[in-house]
Amino acid sequence: MKIAILGSGAMGMLFGGYLSRQNEVVLIDTDRTKVDKINRDGIRIREPEGAVTTACPKAAMPGGGPGEADLVLVFVKAMDTRNALACNRNLIGPRTFVLTLQNGSGHDEVLKEFVPAERIVIGTTRHNSSIIEAGFVRHGGGGTTFIGSKDCSPAALERIRDAFARSGLEIRIAEDIRRKIWEKLFVNASASALTAIFQTNLGFLLRSRPAWDLTEQLIREAVAAANGEGLGFEEEIVIGDVRSLLENAGSGYTSIYADIRDGRKTEVDAISGAVVAAGKRNKVPTPGHEFVVAFIHAMEDKRSC
Repeated sequence: MKIAILGSGAMGMLFGGYLSRQNEVVLIDTDRTKVDKINRDGIRIREPEGAVTTACPKAAMPGGGPGEADLVLVFVKAMDTRNALACNRNLIGPRTFVLTLQNGSGHDEVLKEFVPAERIVIGTTRHNSSIIEAGFVRHGGGGTTFIGSKDCSPAALERIRDAFARSGLEIRIAEDIRRKIWEKLFVNASASALTAIFQTNLGFLLRSRPAWDLTEQLIREAVAAANGEGLGFEEEIVIGDVRSLLENAGSGYTSIYADIRDGRKTEVDAISGAVVAAGKRNKVPTPGHEFVVAFIHAMEDKRSC
């Protein structure tokens, strides 16, 4: 399969490295240094058990690449999606599918500006990755990647699934992919968002009772917003799932934590903002998430104001 990946951050490099084992892969990035590094030395991946492997996908600047791709995989930050697709229209032909595995929700609305609904695939992954240095990523842990679409043909989804599976990535087609996306959103819009505000690892949220109380409040609001969409989640089960994740990943740091630490813009509008938007659509109050969105944007402004 001919695959173009928009964004060569930690997740783009992880998936680019894996997918290049059995597919023709090019990573697209605006950073010339990153592009040259990947083309010269490939991508090194340190697996959870410590082994290091090297993969050799290609890399290119926007507007470059191999021409029309079979699949465009979007891994840029949510606020950069529209510009990234606009600058890489050369990758999208009449048979190109576009898949987003970005954090948050609502990305398909942007993708519809570039491809018809029957060629849009949305998904979520349990893999995580962090950058050790240029061209070298740490695979923090694996898990299932879920994809789905109410408009794509089953054959198209199966072709994407098979391309991932041949490369060693566990992937499933979910009949209700939006439910899977919300399951990840519950974590990101509560625990992850609070680690950005507190500038701590995930474990702090369990060590501090007030921090856990806030986490639980955000989860309850998010479940109410999701159920306003007709998804039927059970509040206590979701709270238990998030708590279990924190118990198992307490030493971990989130990408939104790192964005605030390093003075970068975050994806809070696609994460906590997605909860707020669902609440407004269904007349479900989400004051905690509204506060989080405003608070994180204020933190982003600290270095420029």
